[in-house]
Amino acid sequence: MPKFQKDGIEISYLDEGEGDPILLIHGFASNGTINWVYPGWVDLLVKDGRRVIALDNRGHGESTKFYDSDSYGAPVMAEDARRLLDHLGIEAADVMGYSMGARISAFLTLNHPDRVKRVIFGGLGIGMITGVGDPEPIARGLEAETIQDVSDRTGRAFRAFAEQTKSDRRALAACIRSSRQKISEADVGRITRPVLVAVGTKDDIAGSPQKLADLMQNARVLDIPNRDHMVAVGDKVYKQGVLEFLNGEMD
Repeated sequence: MPKFQKDGIEISYLDEGEGDPILLIHGFASNGTINWVYPGWVDLLVKDGRRVIALDNRGHGESTKFYDSDSYGAPVMAEDARRLLDHLGIEAADVMGYSMGARISAFLTLNHPDRVKRVIFGGLGIGMITGVGDPEPIARGLEAETIQDVSDRTGRAFRAFAEQTKSDRRALAACIRSSRQKISEADVGRITRPVLVAVGTKDDIAGSPQKLADLMQNARVLDIPNRDHMVAVGDKVYKQGVLEFLNGEMD
């Protein structure tokens, strides 16, 4: 994967295909390859005639790792995404984020609305505003000496995932402690770009997608049937709904 450096930070990314650009922003403890290549998103979007860009967020994949929470946060990571668009000379792109990536996408849209054409919030509903739980059990699970020392169910799941992906667990712990900034209802209400909120019907993390969509002027909901937070990302209903949204078939 190519990389670019800006302000002492190296961001790894992929850039495939030709046509209208779409920027993909992955979720916590994942990376561009796991979140978007393995489930078939990159191939799907390239075949749909799009230029697909997917970055590794700081602290993840092959991008620079930091070990203090102040170096993370969704608004900070949104600036990495904006710098990537600058680096590639892309004035505006469609944007899709999943889970933490959806939160990052929201800050990118709020702070740089001229850079975003349409935005898809995957795996995150009203939890964008109300919060999605205490990050500390996850952080402690990542920092524990062994996975056997992790008693919290969610913390143990993230620890196992981090070990499977050979991630930098200290960097992830620092990230989770600061990446869940809530966004106010008023700020979400300022998003005027077309929005698709796509959440699995069995997702017990995201919160209601309809309650989030109702706060925006031009948002709609895509229910991903019988999928929870972890498996919805590769679902065919999700993929088909996104293609219809991007191609204006939902308008």
